[in-house]
Amino acid sequence: MGDGRALQEWKRGWPVVAAAMAGFSFFSVLISATGLFIEPLERAFGWDRATLSMGPAIATAVTALLSPFYGALIDRFGSRRLGLPGVVVTMAGTCMFAFASGSKLQWVVMWIAFGLILTSIKSTIWTTAVAGTFDKGRGLALGLAVTGPAIAQTLVPPLGNFLIESFGWRAAYVWFGLGWGGVTLLVCWLFLRDAHDRRPKADGAARAVLPGLHKREALRSRALLQVAVSSFVVMAMTIGLGIHLFPILTEAGVARSEAAWLLSLGGIAGIVGKLVTGALLDRFRPNWTGSLTMGVTAVTFVVLIRFLDSMPALIAALVINGYAAGSKTQITAFLTAGYAGMRNFGMIYGVMSALVALASGLGPWIAGKVYDTSGGYEPFLWAGAVGCVLGGALLLALPPMPKWDQAEAESSPERRQ
Repeated sequence: MGDGRALQEWKRGWPVVAAAMAGFSFFSVLISATGLFIEPLERAFGWDRATLSMGPAIATAVTALLSPFYGALIDRFGSRRLGLPGVVVTMAGTCMFAFASGSKLQWVVMWIAFGLILTSIKSTIWTTAVAGTFDKGRGLALGLAVTGPAIAQTLVPPLGNFLIESFGWRAAYVWFGLGWGGVTLLVCWLFLRDAHDRRPKADGAARAVLPGLHKREALRSRALLQVAVSSFVVMAMTIGLGIHLFPILTEAGVARSEAAWLLSLGGIAGIVGKLVTGALLDRFRPNWTGSLTMGVTAVTFVVLIRFLDSMPALIAALVINGYAAGSKTQITAFLTAGYAGMRNFGMIYGVMSALVALASGLGPWIAGKVYDTSGGYEPFLWAGAVGCVLGGALLLALPPMPKWDQAEAESSPERRQ
């Protein structure tokens, strides 16, 4: 019976997953390319690494502030009505960086503006559409959707390096904005739908049938707090690593072209990781899968500290890191939907993704500051190893997931505990 329901969900919902994959990938393009732009911008403007790293930190801080409010808008209007205009303005925002003049004030203002724009296509849009379309196959559906960042991680390093070396860094920003953004817009225009679009327009009580926590209950949920802290710590460390991984490799003597392909190897592993993680989330206790995925990333940090001169160890570490990379967003979304339900998922996951966005911005800045202060990345790498172990332990300690019942939309399992 469960397999039949899952099959019906896939027959109805695969276009939504395709649109979410495209949206996730476009959201991740500029983040995946940031490390490639560090050296060209450093040569062009003479900026230090902390300045070059502050851009994503500013943008993600802005999205973190806006995410809960934007999540509430998604609960009200749906993903399509907000996502399509969001892709268009993000295309323009990506092209905007081609006009950087060397002014640090201009750089800050552009990243503030980009943060405002990027909120419109952040993970809440795509996750809400997929989570509302799937139930029995939600883990695998989210796994496929979040292969978008892995696709970006796989293609952006060699493509971005080619564009920068062939046409210059300014043209590379334009190619990413109009090229990648244009494909995303087409796919989303064709396929992006969610529960709001399938709901009868005259059904004023439709929203009441969605089971889940009320807003105040979500604030008191210990399980959601553990998920939030784990996601924040692990994201800060791993996104910080991801942004600085390219210069870490090149400064260790790896050629730029070889380093770009090594990063792509992690992207390929990420695609496999998302699919495997999605299947495991649907079949086993999700906190066990999440704990292992979060915790194993510590291996990458240790290898970069102790075995950076060993190519086999380095390849293994990047495969492990890639396997776990995008799955963190997938795990956070799955656990949030499981422990919070769908009643206020957009707003609750908006808060969760705000913390993730804040961590994603702080991590690269912290790594850059550590480098500028200590002359190397080793203190940051040690902090990353410890943080990933802590994040995994928090998920391992989660209680059993509630069994939300559509027929009991007005009640809450946590309220009865």
